[in-house]
Formats: sequence, C-alpha cells, structure tokens
Amino acid sequence: MGGAQVISSVRVRGFRSLADFSWEEIPRVAVLIGANGSGKSNLLKFFEMLSWMMKPRQLREFIAFNGGASDNLFGGERVTSRIEASIRLMTDAGVNDYEFVLAHSHPDRFFFMSERFRCSRLDTPGKAPWQMLGSGHEEVNIVDPANVADAKTAREIAGLLKNCSVYQFHDTSDQSPVKKLWDRTDSVRLRRHGGNLAPILLRMQQEDLRRYELICKFISDVVPEFQSFVFEEDYPSVYLRWEHAHFDKPLGAHLTSDGSLRFFCLATLLNMPPERLPDIILLDEPELGLHPVAIEKIAAMIKVLSNYKQVIVATQSPTLVDCFSVDELLVLEMDRGRTTPRKFDADQFQLWLDDGYSPGDLWLANLLGGRP
Repeated sequence: MGGAQVISSVRVRGFRSLADFSWEEIPRVAVLIGANGSGKSNLLKFFEMLSWMMKPRQLREFIAFNGGASDNLFGGERVTSRIEASIRLMTDAGVNDYEFVLAHSHPDRFFFMSERFRCSRLDTPGKAPWQMLGSGHEEVNIVDPANVADAKTAREIAGLLKNCSVYQFHDTSDQSPVKKLWDRTDSVRLRRHGGNLAPILLRMQQEDLRRYELICKFISDVVPEFQSFVFEEDYPSVYLRWEHAHFDKPLGAHLTSDGSLRFFCLATLLNMPPERLPDIILLDEPELGLHPVAIEKIAAMIKVLSNYKQVIVATQSPTLVDCFSVDELLVLEMDRGRTTPRKFDADQFQLWLDDGYSPGDLWLANLLGGRP
C-alpha cells in the first residue's frame, strides 16, 4: 500500500519498563516528558530496536549490544517471558498493521513466536485478513517475505521501520565522530551521531546552496561569531571547520563549544531535503547544552519539518515544552517499575492557559504530572 506513512499507534508489552504500554492517535509532532527514569529512553530504544530488526541479522546484534535478551524483558525472564508489539501505520491509501511476538529462549536469546502484517485499504470495507510470516525464526521475515500476497506492502513496512532513526547528539567528547575526518561520499543521510556532518554540508553547499545558506543563517542567529563552514579535504575524507568573525584561522570542531556543535547538527538535520530524511524522526533531548533562544529555534524547525515528516521528541526542557501545545505532549509516569502514558486535551487547561500559564508552567506545577 503506497503513500507516505506515519505511525498512528503503538502497543508494547514486556519490553523493559514498557510492561503494558499503549499510545494511540500519535500526532505528527509529539513531545515526550516525564521524570528521570520514567521510560522515555526505553520508548526510544524500542523504536531503535525496530530499526535494527529490519536489517539482516541485526536483531541478535542489537540484543547482544544491549545486555542480552533477559535484560530487555520487563523484570527479566523470571517475570516476563516475551515481548509483544503492535504497530499501526497510516498511509494515504489506508492502514498498515504489523505485529510480532518475541519469546525468550535459552541461552538468553529471542525467537519469533509469531509475525504478521496486513494492509486495509480505505476504498475497501472492513479490515484485511492477516498475512502470516511464520514462527520459530530468530530474525524478521517481513524484510524478505516469501509466499505472501502483498510483498510490496511488507517491504514498505520494513522500509519505514528500518529508517526510523533516533538522533542523539550528546557525544561531543574528543573521540566524538563529528570531530573526526569522515568519508566525503557518506553524504546522503545524516548519521544518528552526526559523524558525517561535514560530507552532508559539503554536498549541500555544492548542490543546494540556498538550503545551505539558510542553515548558516540559523546558526549565525544562535552563534553570532559564526560566518560560514570551511571544508578541509584530505581525499577521500573531509573535516569540518568554520570561519569565526574575529579570527583569520578557521576553527575546527575540536575548538567548538559543545552546545554550538550540537546546534550545527540539529540545524542541519531539521533542514535537510525531505527526500533525504526518514519518515519518522526521533530526537533524544535535543535541548542539551543549548541556550533558551537556540531551543526555541529548534522547536520552530521541528514544527516546520512536521509538515513533511513525523517527529517524536523526548525532552526535559520546559522551554521546549512551551513551544508546543498540551495535546502534543505525552506524559510518562513510572508506576511500580512500569511506564504509563498520559495524554491531555488542551481544553482541560484552557482556563490556566488563558491566565497566562504555558505548557511548561503546567508541567512544573505538576498539573500534568511527569515530575519525580
């Protein structure tokens, strides 16, 4: 089933703190808030697992990198024996559903008890029958569906989930990928750690100068000393530098403040050509190290991008929350080790909003929950 896809609902049982988690009517832009340890990172990690699963032999690798199968079950294997997930995708033509059950087995691994999908068209009454993808396998079958009537839809679902990217630009240490030489041919999509920022910007400067100059303008609004980027090429690699208003010598990434470097990455990501972005973009605490004015600019970019892509943001910043409406927030609470979601309608707080309270004020006042 063709057309642009967005995730409209997700239900997860048994994955880490998502013991029985359901999120319905997911908007084009959604902001996750909650206390430390409430499960925001676990929800993002679930989407990351989906992305890994859709690549050859990558589920086992994801599990190995993340502590083993038991550590990814709610309470461990003695409490929970399997992960159940249901993802609904809305398209221009209808609804795509994908479900799977991962069961724990020895020695500390997962196998699929079931895997299935269906596509229900808007022009056809009722829901389509499920198309089964087998059981007993250790890696997904939807990426290479055999003997199913609608292999095209299966590949579309797999493609969307594979490209579902969690971007986190927290690492600005000396060993950060963004501070190193990078292969200049790696210039299609910005990597989730921002390591290929230089090739991305170099290509944009050469092929889409107007967009490149817009990014530079956004950066100079936040970092007034910034003038433009300089690309130091050491074929086949390239290194990122930038021109400072008061120095003749361009500054390297290693001489750039952490917040400025993160803003370089965010401004580039959020202004990439839509065709070079995944349909679903997840941002983990994009406010880290940023001035409030920079946070507000990032929020404005997110809003514009949400006209083309679905954006899910996890944050601890009241300033960022203030830039969105109450009905775009999902409040996560921790209840006896379980992550529970809460949604609100802006009408519930209209009197407060009319009195000058912002969504961030409501959060800080604990009217929305999501506090320790």
